[in-house]
Amino acid sequence: MKTKERKIITSESVNIGHPDKTCDTIADAILDEALKQDKNSQMAVECAIKNDKLFIYGEATTKAKIDYDKIARKVLKEVGYKNEFSIVKEISEQSPDINQAVVKQKLCANDQGMVFGYATNETEEFMPLPILVAHKLMKCYDDFRRKHKLYFADAKGQVSVVYEDEKPTSFDTILISVSHDSKLTLAQIQKTIKEDVVMPVLKEYKNYITKDTKYIINPSGKFTIWGSFGDSGCVGRKIVVDTYGGVGRVGGGCFSSKNATKVDRSAAYYARYVAKNIVAHGFADKCEIQVSYAIGMEDPVSMYVECFGTNKKPMKEIDKYVSENFDFSPDNIIKELGLLKPIYKQTACFGHFGRKEFPWEKIKK
Repeated sequence: MKTKERKIITSESVNIGHPDKTCDTIADAILDEALKQDKNSQMAVECAIKNDKLFIYGEATTKAKIDYDKIARKVLKEVGYKNEFSIVKEISEQSPDINQAVVKQKLCANDQGMVFGYATNETEEFMPLPILVAHKLMKCYDDFRRKHKLYFADAKGQVSVVYEDEKPTSFDTILISVSHDSKLTLAQIQKTIKEDVVMPVLKEYKNYITKDTKYIINPSGKFTIWGSFGDSGCVGRKIVVDTYGGVGRVGGGCFSSKNATKVDRSAAYYARYVAKNIVAHGFADKCEIQVSYAIGMEDPVSMYVECFGTNKKPMKEIDKYVSENFDFSPDNIIKELGLLKPIYKQTACFGHFGRKEFPWEKIKK
């Protein structure tokens, strides 16, 4: 009898109080404000944070009047910071060399680069199980900590899943670390987080829980110094968290802060959209799409569809389905997915994929 191929795949998610995610959220809140006032805004305004200092920097070509300080302070308050921050800004207009290459009769790619989209039928969201559950743990914790003042916004979750013959079979380890008030003991934290955060999420996936599943909660013992006072952060440092948790590949650029002409973001959304449709329509069990672009060009330089031998139809038929039903030009991506709307702040935490509220997650009939 053939022995099953066994492996463990691990993915992580981080909450809004992690300094990198705080910066992603501020950047996307700034982008949303620009798009509310001027849908044609060309934005790439990022930020970095450490202790009580926030640096906002980048490029903005927009008719919008943006109060950067007000937006940033609002997000910092939402995160749970009680202290005041000093804010330094360094913002200029987009290079006219770039602008003239992008803003034409049809919008063109804002840069060169390649992106990936991925989907698998191992979950109903067509996402890999480890990253999906890791995000749900963080969302559950975020809802929990907003009702419990002794728990803070900085947290990380990690999920390790056993795969046999490429199919998920069980949870190996559930790991979660949460920031907290010094009044709480480790025993209190471990009991409360397991009962009120971990198990409510896992009940949806009880078939994957076994007697060998391990639970690790706050292994450092203490996590009372959190956020920018325990770490530094900047935009775009969590691209694996934002995508597929290390299962599907990622491209060369991050998402947050960038408007839709930046194909690092918009084309990655579209590639996910197409890959999901291929799997949802039963053409393959899993699919990955790579697309590449050149600055100032209307159409992609290259595209490649990979189904890892799981395709139910010949690859020629799948390629034909893609070419007849999807248009990877930046101009079409923006129109088809409605990417000039202020929808980006909500993408900054808990993953950009596998969430039905986003237009790139719809299934095309």
